[in-house]
Amino acid sequence: MISATPTQVMWKDAPTRTITAGGVTFAYRELGGTNPGPPVVCLIHLAAVLDNWDPRVIDGLAARHHVVAFDNRGVGASSGKPATSIEQMAEDAILFIEAMGFDQVDLFGFSMGGMVAQEIALMAPRRVRRMIITGSGPAGGEGISKVARVTYVDMVRGLLTFQDPKQYLFFTRTSAGIRAGKTFLDRLKERTWNRDKTITVAALQAQLKALRRWGDKQPADLSRVVHPVLVVNGDNDRMVPSQNTHDLARRLPNSELVIYPDAGHGAVFQFHAEFVSRALAFLAG
Repeated sequence: MISATPTQVMWKDAPTRTITAGGVTFAYRELGGTNPGPPVVCLIHLAAVLDNWDPRVIDGLAARHHVVAFDNRGVGASSGKPATSIEQMAEDAILFIEAMGFDQVDLFGFSMGGMVAQEIALMAPRRVRRMIITGSGPAGGEGISKVARVTYVDMVRGLLTFQDPKQYLFFTRTSAGIRAGKTFLDRLKERTWNRDKTITVAALQAQLKALRRWGDKQPADLSRVVHPVLVVNGDNDRMVPSQNTHDLARRLPNSELVIYPDAGHGAVFQFHAEFVSRALAFLAG
């Protein structure tokens, strides 16, 4: 497993900063800033804020790369009205990247963030060098328009069992999946200061609307995305059914596919050590 150097700021300690672009003040955190090469810009999942990134994954990537994560418009500590389309989220991400002064970046998109990454590559291909897309699928993919229903069902399951819904949404119900979910949720609590604001109900509803639109959209011509792409998921993803990951890899002409066994939507968090090692090798290619 790749670990951060003793002198490197860890994700749990990274200060929250802000930058304004397109009339939106984006909250972001960064680490590994002295590392060479294009920065890795992280694109977050549904209902998530900065504190939802797995510290093991972010710290592992930052051991060799400049890593930056930000809150979407109207989410967490970022200002503005929440976006209601994946395309608007991509436009905002491009604004953020330009405001940060990055000529070219690598993208790491998880779930909804993987959809945003696809749109960025289509809108601004020269800004992107490589992409890692996990727990995601192409526009119009099977079951994507039903993410809201799955989310609400598991939110209720979480309430009834006094558990975080991510235990159901991200992980399988096998002993290995349940154990991985618990340790992942514990890691999300490691940051004890300057924690981000939780997402509002209005922002969650806006994101669910964006996902419904994405799921109902005609598939894009991803043959135009010639960037190297690492496509990753578990073999039993309930949120974005795993067949979408296979479909996405087929549609991308320069992709590598990794499927983790006995794993769901949060496979990269369950297998964080293996994933970080594979991601670092891919980014160094």
